[in-house]
Amino acid sequence: MYFPVTSGILFQRAVAYIKAVDDISFTVRRGETLGLVGESGCGKTTTGRCILRLYKPTEGEILFDGVDVAQARTGQMRAMRRQMQIIFQDPYSSLNPRMTAGNIIGEPLAVHGLVNNKREYRERVAELLTNVGLNPYMADRFPHEFSGGQRQRIGVARALSVDPAFIVCDEPVSALDVSIQAQIINLLEDLQERYNLTYLFIAHDLSVVRHISDRVAVMYLGKLVEIADRNAIYENPQHPYTRALLSAVPIPDPVLDAQRERIILTGEVPSPLNPPSGCVFHPRCPMVTEDCSRVLPETREILPDHVAACINVPGYGPY
Repeated sequence: MYFPVTSGILFQRAVAYIKAVDDISFTVRRGETLGLVGESGCGKTTTGRCILRLYKPTEGEILFDGVDVAQARTGQMRAMRRQMQIIFQDPYSSLNPRMTAGNIIGEPLAVHGLVNNKREYRERVAELLTNVGLNPYMADRFPHEFSGGQRQRIGVARALSVDPAFIVCDEPVSALDVSIQAQIINLLEDLQERYNLTYLFIAHDLSVVRHISDRVAVMYLGKLVEIADRNAIYENPQHPYTRALLSAVPIPDPVLDAQRERIILTGEVPSPLNPPSGCVFHPRCPMVTEDCSRVLPETREILPDHVAACINVPGYGPY
């Protein structure tokens, strides 16, 4: 997904491109939660929105049950919308302040024709509110009358209203207090088990990702650098960027915290407007070699079900 940088007032032309997501490939397995982590601006949210085609990808394929979402026509895409939904990051700006909670949750039911009359509509809205831990009588309240955690529950209920198979959770707990975060995470896990949902869980907090995810994918500057089972990522990270991320996670035990290796990355994240040649991480990498600036590493399987994109990782093989 490249975003054009334009110049001119009347006749705008693209003078450069921001490479928000650049040549990535991964699979989300049915019924699992794939955690997507990385620094701010690395392309996590853009990836999620491309999958749902909230952004139309510049190039490539996005296969959902064998159908290429990137090339789907309007009518076909409308039908697919029922199968894929999103929970937004900010529970304050993602809800229409002029609509009641009941109308916010019920609007998808009316749009997709999933109810036949007002009685069915009200019953379904009440059921959805109950499923996310809210009282049905709250349907007549407006968003400003709810707390942050309650607003996010409304967002979850809205996503569930059309019985989707796949939900992109775009940092759904980052704007909430820690105690509320745990409640929302537990709610998402309960709903996944009850409705056999598949999640792409985008987050910064690595401890939250480890708790909820089956596998974890790590992004850096629009590229995927490592994908593995959650335990393999945390116990045996291969890519130097993944190691640096994990070394920054606080540990409550001061003895263990003092004993572990700290990896301090130097410099700043390069601009996606002008990414470095070769491996995009090489300007900050503690394992950098001369080849890193000229070889663009592919993601390769270096251990069973464990892929990484680094030519200096043992088992990467010849390039």
